Amino acid sequence: FFFQAEDGIRDTSVTGVQTCALPISGSGAQWMREGIRVFWRQPIALTGLFFMFLGLMTLISVLPVIGGALALVLFPTGSLGLMVATREAVQGRFPRPKLLLIGWLGTAAVRRQMLGLGVAYALGFVAILGVSMLADGGEFARLYLLGGKLDADTIELPGFQSAVWTALLLYLPLSALFWHAPALVYWHGVPAVKSLFFSLTACVANWKALTVYMLSWTALYAGVGLALMVAGSLVGGSEGVGMAVVPIMLMFTAMFFCSVYFTYRDSFEPAGSGPDPL
Repeated sequence: FFFQAEDGIRDTSVTGVQTCALPISGSGAQWMREGIRVFWRQPIALTGLFFMFLGLMTLISVLPVIGGALALVLFPTGSLGLMVATREAVQGRFPRPKLLLIGWLGTAAVRRQMLGLGVAYALGFVAILGVSMLADGGEFARLYLLGGKLDADTIELPGFQSAVWTALLLYLPLSALFWHAPALVYWHGVPAVKSLFFSLTACVANWKALTVYMLSWTALYAGVGLALMVAGSLVGGSEGVGMAVVPIMLMFTAMFFCSVYFTYRDSFEPAGSGPDPL
């Protein structure tokens, strides 16, 4: 297990996994650029897979009683499928729809570990919603889990805003735990609990690059949204532009999921270890 930080390289043997934490400040923006670039190699296939992923999560979440929890359990597997699809595109292969279920198509050991990750993710997410209930009595959690109309009066409530910010802040460590974990289980055969530890370690080591990465995506989303608003005001067709906002933003979200693969690749696969030319 090689861990490269800003102060050099340390060597501690753990299951043969290699973590190369990048100290390069510009790597975060590079991850975004690589995600966008590989998306345009297979735009139809990758967009289709992302919409299938989104549709599957939506359909599962509307199931009575267990839908919301089941969607959370399956989320790590779906995100892994998008990473595998991105790697296929990087290596010049066509991403197939069955890749979304790749976590369940492997060995029994991989399926058990992916199920463990899914259950842990669902429990962690529900725990976050539970903590957010202390701020607003459960209104935000109810809307998230059961759906409903979100009106301006509700959004302006101080308690509701506190609940949203509480959930967002608590989701950061949960996201770090699961950011690389599905890929470590699938590609390295790391047990679920260890994969969470390695994922968190890599995210902490790479916090500067990941911050640049997230800020780059935030700036891109804001720029695209602003451009659409300006376009709507210039052409006087705000309704038409409004209809275009959702598919355009979903396309950029597909690009974002493509870029997640590169954060894993540069954190756990040493340069030159795999055929990922871009």
